[in-house]
Amino acid sequence: MPKRVGIEVSLAIGEAVKMAKADVISAYPITPQTHIVEGIADLIANGELDAESITVESEHSALSACCGAAAAGARTFTATAGQGLELMHEVVYIASSMRLPIVMAIANRALSAPLSVWGDHSDVMAVRDTGWIQVFCVNGQDVFDHILWAFRVAEDKNVLFPAMVNLDGFHLTHVVEPIEIPDQDQVDRFLPANQYPLPLDPKRPLIHGSFATPTYYMEVKKSQEVAFENSKKVLLKAWDEFEKIFGRRYRPVESYKTEGAETLMLTMGSYTQTAELTIDELRAAGEKVGLVSLRLWRPFPFEELKEAVRGAKRLIVLDRCVSTGGPGGPVASEVRAAFYDELDRPQIVGFIAGLGGRDMRPEHFRDMYERGLKLAQAKRPESSNLMLGVRE
Repeated sequence: MPKRVGIEVSLAIGEAVKMAKADVISAYPITPQTHIVEGIADLIANGELDAESITVESEHSALSACCGAAAAGARTFTATAGQGLELMHEVVYIASSMRLPIVMAIANRALSAPLSVWGDHSDVMAVRDTGWIQVFCVNGQDVFDHILWAFRVAEDKNVLFPAMVNLDGFHLTHVVEPIEIPDQDQVDRFLPANQYPLPLDPKRPLIHGSFATPTYYMEVKKSQEVAFENSKKVLLKAWDEFEKIFGRRYRPVESYKTEGAETLMLTMGSYTQTAELTIDELRAAGEKVGLVSLRLWRPFPFEELKEAVRGAKRLIVLDRCVSTGGPGGPVASEVRAAFYDELDRPQIVGFIAGLGGRDMRPEHFRDMYERGLKLAQAKRPESSNLMLGVRE
């Protein structure tokens, strides 16, 4: 029988990796990710997880080791945060281009300078176009479930792309939550053994990621792009099968009290549940407002987002990253692009908040709602990089 336990979310990731029966873990400690790899190291040392833990000197080496392990056919996991992800940056492209099904948990953290160990989405937005499947989690149960889901979709022979599971640094990583831990037989039914189709083998020499002249490079990238877009069907199917086995339902775009809403707010990550409290208050006061949250970031859920927002007059988007010199935060920019060709598109207002771990409480979401309405009424929805909680 599944059991519900109170556990730190970082340690729950280790439990998910254990139940996934990962073969190789290679990671380098960095705040606020360190508890993840410490917990997994304890599981290996205690004999609870039969896996190889590779000690390395940096995050760049960690992901490089993961590439070698995955290319040999091992079920491979890593984790990082902030500057660690940026040190991996070169290898992040290599993993996706070589179609290596690595799973990586990212404890989202602000980037220097100034130095900050607290959470925002600056790190992952810097790697948004690197060809990894990317999902954002709202709470600890989401995180546990999506580690299993990420292995399932990444290793599918019709996908073979690495996957990032994003969880907000400190707001999730260091929080103790009640999490339902399934039975091992449930996990085994959902997650079959890894069967990488082209493993490295001295008896059958292969070349991975070899040199390409301009004659072939674009054809390779086109093939990668088509395969990545086609992977979405597998992602959706995996969520359906997850619901059948575990009883929890996940979708690329999720809605909260959107019925009859004229204004919607859009969030990603753990602040979604805080925003729901504001929606409850505003609804009780008679405001026609609701909430949508993006779970799937790559491949971007264009059609699902349009359907979730259909009928709304205004869409107020929260970013936790600055697109310096750009037309707004990266999420707001992508959402505007998604609706560019829609004749009946909502007015889109973007706000930036929660940088460097700054807290967002329900009153901040109320402020975002009220200011968003005023900007939309003044026909200024395109205002750039509006920041909540700082002097304009």
